[in-house]
Parts: sequence; structure tokens; C-alpha cells
Amino acid sequence: MTKVKGKARLVILKEVASFSNLTTCTTMAIDWIGFGYAAAVALGGFFGYKRKGSVMSLIAGLLFGSLSCYGAYLISNNPKDVKLSLIAAFTLTVVMGMRFKRSRKLMPAGLMAGLSFLMVLRIIFLVL
Repeated sequence: MTKVKGKARLVILKEVASFSNLTTCTTMAIDWIGFGYAAAVALGGFFGYKRKGSVMSLIAGLLFGSLSCYGAYLISNNPKDVKLSLIAAFTLTVVMGMRFKRSRKLMPAGLMAGLSFLMVLRIIFLVL
């Protein structure tokens, strides 16, 4: 191993320090709330199918759960990329809110409308 003395050593140390500053990576904040919401939507569709045999509930739950999951992934990568999550949560808020208004049953329409509304508010506050 060759020993470096004086100014050459100082230059090498400065280069190493500047290189280490370039290679540091930032940690990505994972949208755990978004992923939890997506899981709740997907599981709600699955349980609707399991209990009542509703294929539409299964399809809608898996579709909106997948969209919400991908939206949470996008938010995890870029906190300002909220379009997909906002559209999915807003659509579920409107659809399940209308079902709750018609049926007056808290389960499942009222619960999903409330969760979706809270998710819409959360997403709006993320953008602000």
C-alpha cells in the first residue's frame, strides 16, 4: 500500500468526502395508512363475496383495493402524486355514500363511505 503525504492526501480526502455526499440516499416514507386502506377495501370485497355470494362486491373490492394500493405506492415514491388515490377514494365515497343513504345500514356501506371520506380528507391535507 502506498502512503500519500501532504497536499495529495488532503485532495484525496476531499474527493472521498464529496463522493460520499453524492451517494447518500434519502429514505422513502411508506404510505402505511394508504396501504391499510387498500387492504380494508379489498378485504371488504372479499368478505362481501364470502358472506352474501356477491361477485360484484368481490370484483369492486379487488379493483378499488388494487387501485388504492397502487396509489399508496405512488404516494410512497412521490408524496405529491395523489391523483389515483384521490380518484379511487372519492369514487368509493360517492358510491358507498349513496348506498348508505338508500339503505341506512352502517355495514358495509356506511363504514366504507366514512373510511373513504377520511381518506379523501387525508389526501387533500397531504397536498397542502
